[in-house]
Amino acid sequence: MHPSSPQQLVDHLFRHEAGRMIAVLTRIFGMHNMAMAEDVVQEAFLKAVQIWKFDTLPQNPAAWLMQVARHKAIDIIRRQHHFNEYSAEITTRFQTEAEQTIQQFFSEREIEDSQLQMIFACCHPVLKEEDQVALTLRTISGFNAAEIARALFTTEATIQKRLYRARLQIKEHNLQMDIPAGQELMSRLDMVYTVIYLLFNEGYNSQKADELIRRDLCAEAMRLCLLLTEHTVLNRPASFGLLALMCFQASRFDSRMDHNHTIITLGNQDRTKWNEALINQGYYYLNKSSEGPIITVYHLEAAIAAEHCKAGSFANTNWQHILTLYDLLLLKKPTAVVQLNRSVILMQLHLVKEAELAILAIPEIDQLLQTQYIYAAVLGDVYLKMNRCEQAAQYLNLALQLTRSQAEQRLITEKIALAKTAQNCT
Repeated sequence: MHPSSPQQLVDHLFRHEAGRMIAVLTRIFGMHNMAMAEDVVQEAFLKAVQIWKFDTLPQNPAAWLMQVARHKAIDIIRRQHHFNEYSAEITTRFQTEAEQTIQQFFSEREIEDSQLQMIFACCHPVLKEEDQVALTLRTISGFNAAEIARALFTTEATIQKRLYRARLQIKEHNLQMDIPAGQELMSRLDMVYTVIYLLFNEGYNSQKADELIRRDLCAEAMRLCLLLTEHTVLNRPASFGLLALMCFQASRFDSRMDHNHTIITLGNQDRTKWNEALINQGYYYLNKSSEGPIITVYHLEAAIAAEHCKAGSFANTNWQHILTLYDLLLLKKPTAVVQLNRSVILMQLHLVKEAELAILAIPEIDQLLQTQYIYAAVLGDVYLKMNRCEQAAQYLNLALQLTRSQAEQRLITEKIALAKTAQNCT
């Protein structure tokens, strides 16, 4: 990315650096002072906008922001002599060397550790699961409330309530930043995976009106997962499986949109544009993920993505093997999305009637069809293949109303036109 103005640069850096800054500052100030950490970060970015607008940009803008945040943290600690108002690390270990300690916390290795500790703190079991997700996306990855709401299919007001409730719980239970051990580690690690997965999916299938793929969000999810794989305790098979999945998916970025920002479906993508380096990384991490006795949902989803990558063409895809993988995935993850995706594979195997029945059998399908465009869009595709064009147009029009993505709207509009002109329709 090459931002063309100081404001664009600040916006770009906020996405990539705010979470890192909040994590290290919260480690210094303590979880109960998270709002103070966020205020310091906001001040640093505001100062950047004000100065960079009239002055030469610094050689390393990210380092400049970190330096401003570090100096502000030192100023705050200097003004307050009661160290017990801050984090346990400051209180118990460095009362006489707080300034030096703060500088140490801003080293790259310590920033990475701070982010991992922050993720696990946000995923503490005393917080409700939906609050854990919202808080992590806000503090680690710089999502605003509106973006979190889109990622989680809810309203901005609901997200604001979740963030407020989570921060109250943090203060009430005096939560600390750490990486747990034993069984507690495993339960919280599952939520960490969920959050990273949601972050990648929000970028990969963005509902933002003017952009289908937000690569910065996907890159952030992959970066956080890479942190897990590089940690001596967290480099578990599922961590590698999740990273493999994201590598395979990200490899197709350049083939998914044409020059008019219209979606190119998998069957029409130019596979020479697929990123071989990312595919090879995907295979590497998938192999690493096999070094354990447990198969997780991330192993299976990565294996499905790998099948697409290894196929020389859409026609030569091993759909039967992918269906077998989806059957296994459905046992471990019996969600509506998995059932919907499995129905798409049934269509590729020319089992169109079975695909229709599989979709209609999804629990609460009537509500899903009325609220989430993807269900109506896929059911519309099914009816299009069955030459039931009136029903196809009905569901495709419903999908068109539900999506905010202009790219999705263009693709659905093309399918509606196809339904209207198709021959032998019923």
